[in-house]
Amino acid sequence: MALLHNRVNNQELKKRLYEEKEPRTTISFYQYFEVQNPPAFRDELYKGLQQLKVFGRVYVAKEGINAQISVPSGNFEQLRAFLYAIPQLEGIRLNIAVDDDGKSFWVLRIKVREKIVADGIEDPAFNMHQKGKYVNAEKMNALINEPETVIIDMRNHYEYEVGHFVKAIEVPSDTFRDQLPMAAEMMKGNEDKNIIMYCTGGIRCEKASAYMLHRGFKNVFHLEGGIINYARQIKEDGLESKFIGKNFVFDERLGERITEDVIAHCHQCGAPCDTHTNCKNDGCHLLFIQCDSCAATFEGCCSTECRDTIHLPADDQKEIRKGIDKGRNIFNKSKVLRPRLKTPLHKSEQDNLFPGQDDQTH
Repeated sequence: MALLHNRVNNQELKKRLYEEKEPRTTISFYQYFEVQNPPAFRDELYKGLQQLKVFGRVYVAKEGINAQISVPSGNFEQLRAFLYAIPQLEGIRLNIAVDDDGKSFWVLRIKVREKIVADGIEDPAFNMHQKGKYVNAEKMNALINEPETVIIDMRNHYEYEVGHFVKAIEVPSDTFRDQLPMAAEMMKGNEDKNIIMYCTGGIRCEKASAYMLHRGFKNVFHLEGGIINYARQIKEDGLESKFIGKNFVFDERLGERITEDVIAHCHQCGAPCDTHTNCKNDGCHLLFIQCDSCAATFEGCCSTECRDTIHLPADDQKEIRKGIDKGRNIFNKSKVLRPRLKTPLHKSEQDNLFPGQDDQTH
């Protein structure tokens, strides 16, 4: 029987990935449907995807599936056939990455969760099947051009920061579960306007559109397939891109270039930059934006303290890391740590904004 979880360390898996000769295709997909036995469904998925040499991150819950994966390009059609053979996934839209080096994932992980999108919704009257209307790229552009249309970005700050649709409103909250009621409160008085929700691949904005309808809004739309599918459609159909900048993605790439516009700034010097990176100090691993110059100066770290730490003996670094939950920093959403800079900061201000890992309180 095939192993139902990985037993090889990450360093070896990354090495194997970069030694692969065949190109890989990065794909994302999701589907809301009732899963009777999530653990059993998870195991069947694992066996099938492992045989196709799929890497990636898949979440399964009673409400459906959410997946970001890569597959050897030669196995793409076999993957499609495998997924379509599952009745609830027949014909599912597979979002193919637009800016892909094939190195997005190096291991297959499939986890069972309470929900595929943590939403905080407890109202038993909420119905996920009563959702907003899909819009494609052409319709999205047309609606954006209408002055009364409201466009709501249902992603986090660090995603919005590097790229978003023109006129899009950011919902300033740390989590999707907080964004939902906040979006409804922000839109009070606009119950009859056209409201478009969008996100990276469609999974968050689909649920958000259902929530807005549940809260009494009438004309709610959501972007089919999210930004990823929009980028593919405008390229294929020769449409103007109403999305500017980069689309943040949750894999090794940390972003897909949609337009050449750079709308964000380096979090250390304020220069135009939209390259996300994780602090090289394993006791920090903070996600932030860093330009090439600061990457050289800080050696890929978020602060002088972290830069000094990576030069300590390995045993000393381990001792410092004890008891630190670095996972909270990987996609840290603190606006204090990632300010929207207008002008470069003085070094003393940088030190205040990027404290050492001993001082971090997120």
